[in-house]
Amino acid sequence: MNMERRAFGKTGLNVSALGFGGSEIGYQGVPLRVVERILGGALDAGLNVIDTAECYGAGEELIGKAISKRRDEFVLLTKCGHAGSLLGRDWTPKTLERSIDRSLKRLRIDHVDLMQFHSPPPEALHDAVLLEVLTRARDAGKTRFIGCSSDGVTALAAVEMKIFDTLEISVSIADQEAIDLVIPAARKQGMGIIAKRPIANAAWLNDGMSRSDYGWPYRQRLQHLDYDFMHSDPDEAVGVALRFTLSVPGVATAIVGTTRPERWHQNAAHVARGPLPRDQYEAVRARWRAVARPDWTGER
Repeated sequence: MNMERRAFGKTGLNVSALGFGGSEIGYQGVPLRVVERILGGALDAGLNVIDTAECYGAGEELIGKAISKRRDEFVLLTKCGHAGSLLGRDWTPKTLERSIDRSLKRLRIDHVDLMQFHSPPPEALHDAVLLEVLTRARDAGKTRFIGCSSDGVTALAAVEMKIFDTLEISVSIADQEAIDLVIPAARKQGMGIIAKRPIANAAWLNDGMSRSDYGWPYRQRLQHLDYDFMHSDPDEAVGVALRFTLSVPGVATAIVGTTRPERWHQNAAHVARGPLPRDQYEAVRARWRAVARPDWTGER
């Protein structure tokens, strides 16, 4: 499979349109042998972006055990800011420093390509001491680039600070605020843009979803949006959703997690079909503009 590569903003990197997200394998305790199958097969097929975080359970450790020996084949993204299993509070200089070093140890490498602030509260985003910890890690060679994973007005503030190389932000058929509010400004700054939650957790397919589920806000939104394609074959509908996100101008890569090796191949096949036809993309945008409520802001 020939995976499309895209320019990753001012980093100079070229990244695969489809990236792998490590939250599901970490939170759900997926066996190492399954992670090896998923990631090994993905790298063999041309995927070169792997995204994880300090608080995704065993995610970093599983990725480190599975593919650290193939380090030169992929662009590795992780995040910092939360204590996770460390003793201490989130968003303190000490926690941040220890979190960065712990991530490198778990991933079994000496540097990542991108270290990102992980959904920082506004006060943390503008804390000069915390920012210095991140830039010091870059200067020490622990990360090549620094970024911010955020949404809404906080994401826009991160862009306007002009110190981050990249932005990871929610973009999907159920989460389009960023397309108008944040992404144009990020593109103007030359930032590499990573789309998280690009298939809106496939929330319309989960009839058993509860209010406590991470994807519940998207399920509620999609009941109102009621796109025509949501009533088609489920796999085809997921493909439309993913291709929509990758059709948003400026998006370099879309991060999708899975615990099933076969799901990776299905997602890759969708991406291989290319962007949505322009009329279909604009129809999704028009439906959003007609239906979206003022409180449908970017979801973390």
